[in-house]
Amino acid sequence: MPFHGESRIRFNPNSESAWFTSVMQVVTNATVLSIVLVGAAVIREREHGTIEHLLVLPVSASQIAVGKILANGAVILVASLLSLWLTVHLWLGVPIVGNLFLFTACLVLYLFSVTSLGIMLATIAPTMPQFGLLVVPVYAVAYLLSGAATPVESMPDLVQSLVRFFPTTQFVKISQSILYRGAGFESIWPSLLAIVFSSTLFLAMALLRFRSMLARQD
Repeated sequence: MPFHGESRIRFNPNSESAWFTSVMQVVTNATVLSIVLVGAAVIREREHGTIEHLLVLPVSASQIAVGKILANGAVILVASLLSLWLTVHLWLGVPIVGNLFLFTACLVLYLFSVTSLGIMLATIAPTMPQFGLLVVPVYAVAYLLSGAATPVESMPDLVQSLVRFFPTTQFVKISQSILYRGAGFESIWPSLLAIVFSSTLFLAMALLRFRSMLARQD
């Protein structure tokens, strides 16, 4: 007796493209805004000479950098959560089955990672146009290899091994696991650990270059 295979999509039975693309668009926008906003804040202050005002304050270079990360990250966090709930869930009708508090905690760590990356890129590019040219390839590679556009499993084995270290790839995996499948901490902790590692690495590199940049301003 012949067998016939039947494919079933468990978490999106009607194959609604909006269910997938809308959530991934929130993640994508949070990524690009995190890199651009914090980087632009650093470069604009340097171009307009207002960064010298910070040097006379009784604060360290680390405190200045972390302040920019927290300020910009908080705005993007609120905007992302409002977009997810009001636009994606209520307007587009995409069901959110996971724990929003867990997703928010993961988003905070992810934003800390990509905003640190934004500061690091801003210390490399001396002007805003050069910063834009530097951000585009970094963001394009991170987006195309994150799994938000195409599944990671369809990529070559070597590329799959490399993208496991990208925070964008890990956060896309976390977002899909929590919001689509209702996964808990016990399922996402390896990806969360990878984001913590990348956050620590990017922050250390950003602070090191930010201190060097301020030292040159003296």
